[in-house]
Amino acid sequence: MKNLFIPLFILTLWGVAFAQGGNEGPAFRESADLKISNTSVVFDGRLDQLIFTIEVEGQAGNSKPTAFGQMDGAPVLGYVFPTTLKPVDVGFSDTEGIVAMALTSHPDFDDTPLWDEDNDRNYANDGAVWHPHWVVLAKDSRVAGGLAVKQFDPNNSKVTLPPTNPGMPMYMDSPGYPVITKGNTIRVVIPAYRINNQTKFNFDAVTAYMQVNASNADYPMLGVYAVYSIASGDLSLPYTVSH
Repeated sequence: MKNLFIPLFILTLWGVAFAQGGNEGPAFRESADLKISNTSVVFDGRLDQLIFTIEVEGQAGNSKPTAFGQMDGAPVLGYVFPTTLKPVDVGFSDTEGIVAMALTSHPDFDDTPLWDEDNDRNYANDGAVWHPHWVVLAKDSRVAGGLAVKQFDPNNSKVTLPPTNPGMPMYMDSPGYPVITKGNTIRVVIPAYRINNQTKFNFDAVTAYMQVNASNADYPMLGVYAVYSIASGDLSLPYTVSH
């Protein structure tokens, strides 16, 4: 349960921040589509899978970023589930940080080369389609949201990523789970064996604006610049899996 207390430590940095800072790209305004009203993770023992759900006041997934025109500064919108899972549970080598399931949309690039989310036989044009990533989040005061996807030295042979990772020097995976948006809900379905058969853990739900940085070493490669809504209100990860 060690990771449960990390969010409390960084809460003063993260907060509900709406102003971007530093390596600014296009702004993204909050809306009812990003205002969380409920969240759940349900384990379906019949199918041995977990259904992660976020409910919002508006239309889930309806708001998407506008393309910036390049990778550097590209906007990323996310419905994110911070959890108390361990990095090794989702295929990473052991490291400090918060394991999160992030459902993202980013029209400027495609980081799921193994998956054709819109089924048009082009595997490189699906960035705007809502899709999942496992990430490890770490405290980072260089960005307004106080967090970033944890990076590593690409020459560090001790770092392990799942074979479905998109090839970036960050703790990120593109696992290809199905993401379903319908009405006010967005869901992702995850087979239990893909998370080391962990069916008892804590979680929270957050909507956030992130941004890619491909040129400035003073900022993280993928940082959190704004948080629009937190299900618990205080990012304490109070929710547990329903069985």
